[in-house]
Amino acid sequence: IGNTVLHILVLQPNKTFACHMYSLILSYDRNKEGPGSLELIPNNEGLTPFKLAGVEGNTVMFQYLMQKRKHNLLSFGPLTTVLYDLTEIDSWAEDQSFLELIVSTKKREARQILDLTPVKELVSLKWNMYGRPYFCFLALFYILYMVCFTMCCVYRPLKPRTGNKTSNRDNTIYVQKVLQESYITYEDELRLVGELITVIGAVVILVLEIPDILRVGAAKYFGQTILGGPFHIIVITYACMILVTMVMRLTSTPGEVVPMSFALVLGWCNVMYFARGFQMLGPFTIMIQKMIFGDLMRFCWLMAVVILGFASAFYIIFQTENPENLGQFYNYPMSLFTTFELFLTIIDGPANYDVDLPFMYSVVYFAFAIIATLLMLNLLIAMMGDTHWRVAHERDELWRAQVVATTVMLERKLPRCLWPRSGICGLEYGLGDRWYLRVEDRVDPNKHKMMRYTEAFKAQDRDNYDKGLENPEINRNTLYKKELSALSLSRSTSRTSSHHGWEILRRNT
Repeated sequence: IGNTVLHILVLQPNKTFACHMYSLILSYDRNKEGPGSLELIPNNEGLTPFKLAGVEGNTVMFQYLMQKRKHNLLSFGPLTTVLYDLTEIDSWAEDQSFLELIVSTKKREARQILDLTPVKELVSLKWNMYGRPYFCFLALFYILYMVCFTMCCVYRPLKPRTGNKTSNRDNTIYVQKVLQESYITYEDELRLVGELITVIGAVVILVLEIPDILRVGAAKYFGQTILGGPFHIIVITYACMILVTMVMRLTSTPGEVVPMSFALVLGWCNVMYFARGFQMLGPFTIMIQKMIFGDLMRFCWLMAVVILGFASAFYIIFQTENPENLGQFYNYPMSLFTTFELFLTIIDGPANYDVDLPFMYSVVYFAFAIIATLLMLNLLIAMMGDTHWRVAHERDELWRAQVVATTVMLERKLPRCLWPRSGICGLEYGLGDRWYLRVEDRVDPNKHKMMRYTEAFKAQDRDNYDKGLENPEINRNTLYKKELSALSLSRSTSRTSSHHGWEILRRNT
């Protein structure tokens, strides 16, 4: 019952009342430090009160709980050394990481905890010491891997075509070799080494990705931008295309160019995932994801309807015409593709001044140009501009959350020998078998003095303002007199709020 009440207090809107009641309940807890402590009992979702405060974005409760966990190590003048307990914070030994819970939640308030002590210092320590070097090495390794795969595709086994052309539009001169003819020469053996590296890389990608899908869940794993959801879809699809290409090569099935082309496009697009490791490029990838999976996905439905309608009309109009003089609409698939190019203004409207065009073509193309080029493209630009304005206010915050997610991902994937635990063991200071983060804080006494002076100014101004509200007529006359006296710089201002503040400054000096 006590643990349930603690979880309820974390969700309370009245933060001050919740903190006092939280302390009151814990004062009756018999196992304050043991494994049966109320603070360590999770709810049905596996969240302790501390983790629940982070997921809900309750910064007040989070700071209150962290103040209970810190230990003042020493104080020397303005310098203060504090040890923060990393239990439930550090993702090194946690199955359900506190950092991963924060970056995976949809509440923006939760991401503000990443800027609080000691989470900010812990993430900075992990990223600077291990995360950034490993991530840069992984990016370089992936680029070299993609170069190897690209070379294997460019020099894939082909042979001259032996059959006759089936039509005048048939332009094929090379065909794919069968398996027995593909690996004969020395160059074929070099390509075989690259193909084996490519296949092994695809298998490794699936082995690393599938356990995370089962652990987190497909909806959260693919749907969260911060966790790299779109890029996870891209890299898994790429690995599947590689395996399909391998099967088609082993069985000598024609048509391997289809999965190979998809794999090339998806593999190189996944390079943008590694831009999140750089502050200059990371926010732009976030904006691209928001636009593609937000504005562009909705716009594509409208674009598909317009293209289908007008492509069908164009095909019907040119169905009776000679395709040799004007072949942009000679069959229905080509009509769809030509209409798509017209929609994006990649090409101009087809025209042939040597022959007459159907009259309905001019009418339909006029309507198409008005709807597609003038209306819908400008609508898409306006939608993307609005998304850019909204994301620009939080893109740096989202980038920091992406850095945290990348750090947690690397910490889970890499062996323990390559990623030692961060912090200081409590046994060195007689604090038990727990790990702590040492944070040095500089307390500037002048800053606190200035805060007291500021409060004195504010208090005096509030008193003068309240007195002015009580006597509005007198206030107007006083204001007029003050304006006149300010012009002459007389000594009648010696009793104003500013003079009161300067008196405090002189007295303290």
